[in-house]
Amino acid sequence: METNNMQTEKMVKTILTKIRPYIQRDGGDLEFVKIEDGVVYIRLMGACVGCPSVNLTLKDGIEAILLEEVPGIIGVENIT
Repeated sequence: METNNMQTEKMVKTILTKIRPYIQRDGGDLEFVKIEDGVVYIRLMGACVGCPSVNLTLKDGIEAILLEEVPGIIGVENIT
Protein backbone atom coordinates (compact mmCIF):
# COMPACT_ATOMS: atom_id res chain seq x y z
CA MET A 1 0.00 0.00 0.00
CA GLU A 2 1.33 3.43 -0.95
CA THR A 3 1.74 6.08 1.71
CA ASN A 4 0.10 9.48 1.32
CA ASN A 5 3.47 11.01 0.48
CA MET A 6 4.01 8.53 -2.34
CA GLN A 7 0.48 9.11 -3.65
CA THR A 8 0.99 12.88 -3.54
CA GLU A 9 4.32 12.62 -5.35
CA LYS A 10 2.79 10.36 -7.98
CA MET A 11 -0.06 12.86 -8.57
CA VAL A 12 2.39 15.77 -8.81
CA LYS A 13 4.63 13.91 -11.27
CA THR A 14 1.63 12.94 -13.42
CA ILE A 15 0.49 16.57 -13.64
CA LEU A 16 4.02 17.83 -14.36
CA THR A 17 4.27 15.27 -17.17
CA LYS A 18 1.09 16.76 -18.69
CA ILE A 19 2.39 20.33 -18.31
CA ARG A 20 5.87 19.60 -19.71
CA PRO A 21 5.02 19.69 -23.43
CA TYR A 22 3.69 23.23 -23.07
CA ILE A 23 6.90 24.35 -21.38
CA GLN A 24 9.00 22.51 -23.96
CA ARG A 25 7.08 24.12 -26.82
CA ASP A 26 8.63 27.44 -25.79
CA GLY A 27 12.13 25.96 -25.46
CA GLY A 28 12.03 25.33 -21.72
CA ASP A 29 11.76 22.27 -19.56
CA LEU A 30 11.07 21.30 -15.99
CA GLU A 31 12.26 18.62 -13.61
CA PHE A 32 10.65 17.41 -10.38
CA VAL A 33 13.07 17.70 -7.45
CA LYS A 34 11.13 16.97 -4.25
CA ILE A 35 8.11 17.72 -2.07
CA GLU A 36 8.79 19.07 1.39
CA ASP A 37 6.15 20.33 3.84
CA GLY A 38 3.57 20.68 1.07
CA VAL A 39 5.87 22.67 -1.21
CA VAL A 40 6.79 21.18 -4.59
CA TYR A 41 10.33 21.97 -5.66
CA ILE A 42 11.03 21.91 -9.38
CA ARG A 43 13.92 22.97 -11.58
CA LEU A 44 13.00 25.07 -14.60
CA MET A 45 15.56 24.70 -17.39
CA GLY A 46 16.29 25.70 -20.96
CA ALA A 47 14.60 28.87 -22.17
CA CYS A 48 12.92 29.25 -18.75
CA VAL A 49 16.27 30.27 -17.24
CA GLY A 50 16.42 34.04 -17.44
CA CYS A 51 12.99 34.34 -19.05
CA PRO A 52 11.07 37.41 -17.85
CA SER A 53 7.87 35.34 -17.67
CA VAL A 54 9.30 32.58 -15.47
CA ASN A 55 7.42 33.73 -12.34
CA LEU A 56 4.17 33.91 -14.29
CA THR A 57 4.74 30.39 -15.59
CA LEU A 58 5.66 29.14 -12.13
CA LYS A 59 2.93 30.79 -10.03
CA ASP A 60 -0.01 31.36 -12.40
CA GLY A 61 0.59 28.17 -14.37
CA ILE A 62 2.28 25.29 -12.60
CA GLU A 63 1.45 26.29 -9.02
CA ALA A 64 -2.19 27.13 -9.78
CA ILE A 65 -2.74 23.72 -11.38
CA LEU A 66 -1.03 21.79 -8.58
CA LEU A 67 -2.89 23.70 -5.84
CA GLU A 68 -6.19 22.89 -7.50
CA GLU A 69 -5.46 19.25 -8.35
CA VAL A 70 -3.34 17.88 -5.49
CA PRO A 71 -4.54 17.97 -1.89
CA GLY A 72 -1.89 19.11 0.60
CA ILE A 73 0.19 21.12 -1.86
CA ILE A 74 0.60 24.70 -0.64
CA GLY A 75 3.13 26.09 -3.11
CA VAL A 76 5.71 25.56 -5.82
CA GLU A 77 9.29 26.81 -5.79
CA ASN A 78 11.91 26.85 -8.52
CA ILE A 79 15.36 25.58 -7.56
CA THR A 80 17.99 27.23 -9.70
